[in-house]
Amino acid sequence: MGKRAADRVLADNEAMAYAKHLRTSPQKLNLVAQSIRGKDCETALASLQFSRRRIAGEVRKVLESAIANAENNHQLDVDRLYVAEATVGRDLVMKRWRARARGRVGRIVKPFSNLRVVLREREETA
Repeated sequence: MGKRAADRVLADNEAMAYAKHLRTSPQKLNLVAQSIRGKDCETALASLQFSRRRIAGEVRKVLESAIANAENNHQLDVDRLYVAEATVGRDLVMKRWRARARGRVGRIVKPFSNLRVVLREREETA
């Protein structure tokens, strides 16, 4: 039997890519995501290419995946795409500890994040 196909969440002129378990804190990832929100895809790719942040490479991969989804799965025009949404969410947090003086413990948290990028096609200007 199988499951019924789910209704499409996005509009017809949108495409999405989602990345799970990115090894950085949501706060740091949101700084990079904030830098590409609302930009054209070409401009966003260029800014991520030259960003000094470590996670910018992973964000670039997700953006390229969203562009490929728009082109191949939804037949959208790549030249008119822009980043409509770039949302960041919390994922799991690994908790570790480190021995400190006098029998105490120093807590180490290793957070992970999720990233969702939605691209939208601009309307044609007449």
